[in-house]
This record gives sequence, C-alpha cells and structure tokens, in this order.
Amino acid sequence: MHRNQSDDSRNIFVLEAENEEHTVAFAGALAKLAVPGTVLAVDGDLGAGKTRFAQAFAAAIGVRGIVNSPTYTIIKEYEGASLPFYHMDVYRLTLEEADELGLDEYFHGDGVTLVEWASIIAPILPPERLHIRLEATGGQSRKISCLPMGIEYESWCRRLGLQQVEEEGLRQ
Repeated sequence: MHRNQSDDSRNIFVLEAENEEHTVAFAGALAKLAVPGTVLAVDGDLGAGKTRFAQAFAAAIGVRGIVNSPTYTIIKEYEGASLPFYHMDVYRLTLEEADELGLDEYFHGDGVTLVEWASIIAPILPPERLHIRLEATGGQSRKISCLPMGIEYESWCRRLGLQQVEEEGLRQ
C-alpha cells in the first residue's frame, strides 16, 4: 500500500548533517528501523558520501569487517548481527544489464538492500523504498534528502524527526 503523490512535487524530508558524525548517526538511527525487505535507494554526486553512509549503516546492523564500494563487483553480500546486508553499486550498469542480472530478487529477500546510484535502475526498484540523496554542502557537511515511497518509509522519516519540506526535483 502506498500513498498517492503527485509527480510534480512530493513530501521530502531533510536533514542537514554538519559533519561525518551526524551522517553516521543518521545511518545508525535508520538501521534501527530496518526490517527484512528494506530498500534504500541512494544517490548523490561523486564524493557526496554514498559509500560512507553505506558503511555506517552496515556497521549499525552489525556487519563486521570492511565494507567498501562494490563498483566493480556490482553487489556484495554481508552477514549482519540482525540482518543480511546487500550492498549494490550500479554506476557501471545500464538498466537492461541490471534487469538481466536479476538484482530485483534481492529487494524481496531476508535482508536490507542499499543501492548506490539507484536512479540508474529506478524502473526495477520496488515501489516502496526510501530514496536518499546526499549532497556535499561544505567540508564534511551534507544535505540528506529523503523521499519516502510508501507509508512505512514516511513513518520512518517522521519518527527520525526529519524536517518535512515540499520540494520539486528529488527524482528517483
């Protein structure tokens, strides 16, 4: 079940993270809400902090060891203390290649899927997901914009106390 939203504007929830610790804390708070089947669709320019966010999220669900970007392997699977963690980086894929690889099977699995460069494969992402956009706003500061797609993800944004704004432009 998901909420009707206009294509022109959607409710966006924003967090201004002043430093890396704030970004890590947000990832940790989000991880506490994760359940099997959670999908985080993450976008942002090169150097915006997508992989760092993924590392912090993974650590918060109990993944031990090094979590690095799966740019060349496309997906890495990790065992977390509470949930499996599926980390995808689809930067080097086309939509057709992603579809052929069957990446969508992970979205309905027993773990959490975090997709870097998610907008590339938006048509095969599940209709319910949390779309996160990271933007560098200075040294370590980031603007973290969240577009909840589905009532559950909207509830998460409200529970996390994110500032709600109506904004155009966060496209998946």
